[in-house]
Parts: sequence; C-alpha cells; structure tokens
Amino acid sequence: MEIHKGLAGVVVSETKISSIVNNQLLYAGYNIDELILKKVSFEEVIYLLWHLKMPDLTEYNDFIYELGDRMALSDTIITCLKIQCHQKLHPMSVLRSTISLLGVFDEHAEAIDKRAYYEQSLSLQAKIPTIVAAFSRLRVGLDPISPRKDLSIAANFLYMLTGEEADSVEVAAMNQVLILHADHELNASTFASRVCASTLSDVYSCITAAIGTLKGPIHGGANERVFEMLLEMDRQDCAVSTYLDEKLDRKEKIMGFGHRIYKTEDPRKKHLKKLAKELTDKTKQEKWYLKSCEVEHYLKEKKGLIPNVDFYSATVYHSLGINHDLFTLLFSMSRIAGWLGHINEQKNENCLIRPQSSYVGLQNQTYQEMKESTIKEGY
Repeated sequence: MEIHKGLAGVVVSETKISSIVNNQLLYAGYNIDELILKKVSFEEVIYLLWHLKMPDLTEYNDFIYELGDRMALSDTIITCLKIQCHQKLHPMSVLRSTISLLGVFDEHAEAIDKRAYYEQSLSLQAKIPTIVAAFSRLRVGLDPISPRKDLSIAANFLYMLTGEEADSVEVAAMNQVLILHADHELNASTFASRVCASTLSDVYSCITAAIGTLKGPIHGGANERVFEMLLEMDRQDCAVSTYLDEKLDRKEKIMGFGHRIYKTEDPRKKHLKKLAKELTDKTKQEKWYLKSCEVEHYLKEKKGLIPNVDFYSATVYHSLGINHDLFTLLFSMSRIAGWLGHINEQKNENCLIRPQSSYVGLQNQTYQEMKESTIKEGY
C-alpha cells in the first residue's frame, strides 16, 4: 500500500461547504475577500455554511431570533464552570468538558432526526460565546454577564467579557476574525468532527472531538504560542533575528508559520495583518504589530516561511484585550460554525470513515508461558 503520512493529498469526502482554489478560500462559493469587503455579518456566514446559501431578510431575522433565544446558560452549567475555575485547568479543557456537559443535560441529545440536530446546532453555536465569556470572568472572581438579544455575536461577546458595549471598530474587527476562522476545508479538527459523525454519534460528541483536536499546539493552539513568543522577545530585549536564529538552531518550531495547503500566502493573513495594524494603532500598542512584521520579513527571507492564520490573529486578540490563554477558545467560537455544517454533511453522507494502516511491527511471534514472578510480595 502507498502510505500518505498525515493523509496528505488524500481525498476522503466531497463537500459543498468550503474550498481552497488557486490559493483563495471560498465559503460555499463566496470568496472570503468579498465577504470581508462587503462587511457581511458572522451570522450570515454561519447561515451560509449550514444552508449553502445566503439568507434573505426574513430568513436572516428568524435565524438571529433563534440564536438569540438560546444564548443563555443554565444555572447548572454556570455552577459547573465555577467548579472548573478552581481546578486551574487548561481553558480548552474547560470548554471541551462544558460542551460535553451540555449534551449530558440535553434530554434530546440522542435524537437523530433533522430538527433535533438543527436545534442542537443552534444551541451550541449560540452558547459557546457565552461559555467563553463566563469562564473568562468567573476565573477572576467576577460574575458572568447575561447575553443580550439586541447585539450581534461579535458585539455580544465583547460586551459579556467586560460589561460595556465595545465601540464599532472593535466590533467590526471581532466580526471579521470570526468570519476568517469560520471554516477551512478538511482541517484536523473538522476531520475529527467528521470521523465522529461518520459513526452516527451525537452532535455533542462530535464537537467535543473537534475541540480536543483544536487544542493541539500545531493546530488552533498555535495562536497562544505566537503571542508568548512576542512577549519573550520583548522581555529579552534582543534583536528579532538573534531570537529567531537561536530557536532555529535548536530546531524549534516557530508557531504561526507554515501551512500544509498554502505555499505562497494564507489568504486570511492580509485581513488579519490589516486588523492588527488598525487595532495596535488604536490602542497605542504599535510595538506588537511592528515586531510581528519583523518576524514575518525575517522568516520569509531566511527560511521561505509564510505566516498562517494564527500569526497576526494573536496580535488582534491581544489588542482587543483578550487574555492569551483564551485565544484558542475564540478560534473554537468561530470554527464551530464550520464544524456543525460538516457534521451535518457527514451524517447525510452516511459513510463510516475507516482508513487502513501499514503494519511494520514484529512478525511470527510465538507465545511463551509466563515464568514464576520474581516480584516481591507486597511490591
């Protein structure tokens, strides 16, 4: 058998949700550049990824209402979040377990009809920003802030973090970031969700599998590591070239660079770089943008490496006042839109994903009876 490490180059399914064509990312045929230029809302993009078409005004208003009606968390979930806050757990572990708990407390979690699935999808999409914002406040001893039905997902999330309405620039930036992270073909976490869905497991299990996969430092967890790197450079007060050369000499991976698919430029980068510039100017934190540009230039010239979606998104999140260990949770808050679309598509395909492996271990082994143990009694 021909082996494709990491399934590179292997096509395992058909999809109508997103595609990468000529180094451009498209959602159901819409180029992300156009979606950003036309200032489309994240809610419209969610609808697009689920229904494969843009909503008309009535469909959009109904969709907004359905999401708004499901944003609040029960007292039980809030209590569970409080308990986890005292355990000093990784934030992505908290999100993973909380999503799983939503399934435990949903009496219809095992229902497999289309309406039940759609209800669960609405609930998960609506609640995840509330979960992230509530966790952010609870772990520092603050009470969670109830969501507001009159705000967009982007505006509502920023409001629930601080208790104050964000300005239009911040809301627009948050909306763009959510759109840019919403889906990306068959990435690792999406594939994990589809593998789970192919077994006809419940949607909560599928999303839990995706979150566990996104947690990994070479998938979604890279954005947190990017800002840790920028902070370390700042603390050491050394030249960017010196810092990077030392890391490269130690053969350490530079987070936020390189991509399995893109070899010239990640099409999302230019939008995130522009946002990073605007927000760092606005918040008087230009040094993070300038340092990021230095890193990008040096690695491109020295190693031919290009920044991916994680690199400038780290500076954008930081400029929005979001704690660094929450960065990957924000990725989840956006990517769940794509996950839910793919889970539904996979369930409709009704085909178990079960690849093969090539065995390279020992052969022709013969069983030998165990000899009398020499381990001392009570060991």
